Parts: sequence; structure tokens; C-alpha cells
Amino acid sequence: MAYGDSDEYSFLLRRDTDLFERREFKLVTLFASTITAYYTYFWNLKHPDNQLKIERLPTFDARAVTYPNPEVIKDYFRWRQADCHINNLYNTTFWNLVLKGGMTNQEAENRLIGTVSSEKQEILFSQFGINYNNEPEMFKKGTVFVRELKDLPEVSTKDMSKRQLERYYKKVKKSEIVELHCDIIKDEFWEARPWLFRN
Repeated sequence: MAYGDSDEYSFLLRRDTDLFERREFKLVTLFASTITAYYTYFWNLKHPDNQLKIERLPTFDARAVTYPNPEVIKDYFRWRQADCHINNLYNTTFWNLVLKGGMTNQEAENRLIGTVSSEKQEILFSQFGINYNNEPEMFKKGTVFVRELKDLPEVSTKDMSKRQLERYYKKVKKSEIVELHCDIIKDEFWEARPWLFRN
């Protein structure tokens, strides 16, 4: 599973993953270099009239963290989504104050100091006619990429023979990876995908 918003993505690797023999530095460099390469490639496809310049190529960092149990992992992803909402609400309000409200960046920043979510939503609605609840889910909730394993048996891979594991992972690799813009704070997301934490 991967969750991201803006320029930050978090990846959940299964406890039994053996990708690069779980070597931390190998995983960290792989993730950072892959994200950088894909970002650069797709930027130039999406923005053919605004190609990236060699002087300002994007770079991304990465880190690996081991969490002790599924509940802490869920809390981490929940925090990431809550942070996405907070940042998006601030930025939506800030840029409307600047682009439509005629404020300078500093004036908009000063206007928003100390405001809570409801006050930012009121600014958007009363000054710009924007109901924040109607903003695209992708911006409010971020993006989840998850492998949907609808037709796989509820089993522990610990109990499988080598041949059974090969068959199981062959089915896993054929299963669909979907892009979602959904709530991962509530339990429903996690309860519908028990395989994310199954060994």
C-alpha cells in the first residue's frame, strides 16, 4: 500500500516482505530514486510547455521506519491523512486570499494566523463562495494505492508450503492495484483489507 499527498508518499511493506532482503539503505535509495525518476518523467509528459530545467531538477529523500504493530501503523497513516486535510485547507484558503482576494502572500499569511478549520471554511464560503466540502477528495484526503485482493483465501502465509506460497504470490501479483481518494482514518478502510497486515 502507498499513501501520499503533495510531495510526500508513505509505503507500507508487508511484514514478510523480502524485497532486497529488507536492507534499509537499499530500500531507502530505491524508493527515493524511483520516485524522483517517475516524477521527472511524468512532469515532462503532463507539462510539455514547461519542461524541467537541469538547474532545478527535483530530488526526493526517503527514510525507513519499523513500527511495532498494526495499530501504530494505522495511526501513522491516519496522521498523514489528517495532515493532508490541514495543509490543503490552509493552502486552499491562502491561495484564494491571494489570487482572488488581492492580498499579498504576507497579508494572507497574517490573516490566517491563529484560525481554526471552521474559520478557514467560513472565509472560503463567505468571501469566495467555495464550500470546502465540495472540493475534490484527492486534495482533501490524498491518494491511496492499494492492491485489492478480493478472491484470495483468508490464510496465513506462515502455514503454507513453498509451492503454496508460490501459487499464492502469483495470484497476489495478478491482483489489481487501485487508486483511491478515501477516508483511511476510520476503521472501515482497514477492516476491508485485512491482508495488509497478514503474514
